[in-house]
Amino acid sequence: MIDWQVATATGVRWVRPGPQVSMSEARKVVAELRQLSSAVSEPVRELTGLPGSADDGKVAVVDRPGWIRANVDGFRVVLDPLVQRMAERGTMPQPGSVVTAVGSRVTGMQAGLILAYLASRVLGQYELFLPPDPDAPGKDAPAGRLTLVAPNIVMVERELDVNPHDFRRWVCLHEETHRTQFTSVLWLRPYVQQQMSDFLLASELDPASIYDRLRAAADAVGSAVRGEGESLIEAIQTPRQREILDRMTSVMTLVEGHGDYVMDAVGPSVVPSVAEIRAKFTARRGSAGRIEQAIRRILGIDLKMKQYEQGSRFVAEIVNEAGMAAFNKVWTSPETLPTKEEIANPHSWLERMDRGPAPAITD
Repeated sequence: MIDWQVATATGVRWVRPGPQVSMSEARKVVAELRQLSSAVSEPVRELTGLPGSADDGKVAVVDRPGWIRANVDGFRVVLDPLVQRMAERGTMPQPGSVVTAVGSRVTGMQAGLILAYLASRVLGQYELFLPPDPDAPGKDAPAGRLTLVAPNIVMVERELDVNPHDFRRWVCLHEETHRTQFTSVLWLRPYVQQQMSDFLLASELDPASIYDRLRAAADAVGSAVRGEGESLIEAIQTPRQREILDRMTSVMTLVEGHGDYVMDAVGPSVVPSVAEIRAKFTARRGSAGRIEQAIRRILGIDLKMKQYEQGSRFVAEIVNEAGMAAFNKVWTSPETLPTKEEIANPHSWLERMDRGPAPAITD
C-alpha cells in the first residue's frame, strides 16, 4: 500500500532546511523545551481538573527530518495491520505483484512530499501511536509521546518577533494539554484508533468507485486552487467514510479546541505576553499567499484551523455557562462526546447532558 522507506527518503530529501542557529543556541533551545514541557503540566491539570498520569511518557525535541521519521513510524503502527486485514478480505492486490510494488512506491513518494511540506510547519504534537520500544521487548507500545519541532518553533518566534521564552512556553501548553487529555481519558486513544481503522476499512476499491473518487479528487484540487470547495480527503470519501469522518472531526475539534482554550486560559499566569502572541499568531494563520492557501485547502489544513476555532468556542461557552466540571462530562465515554451539530450549538450538548447525568472521571 505504501512503501515507508520511500516515504521517509522522499520527505527527508525534499524538506526545507530550518532556520540558521549556532550549535550552542540549538542546545539551549532543546534544553529549554524539555524543561518547559514538564513545567507547564501542573498548571494544565489545575485548570482542566484532569488527573493526567504519574508516568507522563517521553518528550522528544526533534528537527524536521526527525519529525518525518517519527510520523512514518506512527503511520506504520496504524496502517500496517489494516493492510493485512484488507488483504485477507481480498480488497488489495496480492503482495509481490507488479501493481503492488509500483503502487506502493508511488504512494510512498506522495506521502513523503506531504510530510516534507508539513514538517516545516508543525510546531509540536502528541504522538498517539508509537512502535514498540526496542529497549523493552515484550511490553506494549508506549502510550504516547510529546514531540516538539525545535527549528519550527524558532522560525515562528522570529517571524512574529515575540519573546522566545514566552512563545516556547505557550506552545508547550497546547501540547501538554493533549498529553493530559489522552493520559487522563483512557478510552480516548483506542476510540480514535478505531475510528481511523473503520474509516480506512470502509474504502471502496472496485474499479468503478476508484474512477469516481479520482474524478472527485481532481475536482477538489481545481476547486482548492480557485479558493473554494472541499479538501481532498472530504472529496474522495465514500458515504460510509463520510459518516465516520464526521465522528473523527467532532472528537478532533474537541481535543484541539480544548488545547487552544487551555493555552489561552492558563497563559496569563505563566506567559506574560500571551495576548501579543495570540494576536500575532492568529494574524499569521490568515496571511498565507495564494499558492499556500490552495495547498492548505487541498490537504485539509484549513479544516484543522477551523477545528481550533470552533472547538475553543465550544469549550469556552460551556465552561463560562456551567463550569469546568460540567464540561468534563465530555470525557466520560464516546456517547458524551459532542456531535458536529452540538459543537456549533453548545447549549444543545448541555441540554443532552442534563437529561442524562454522566458519572465523574476517575483515575
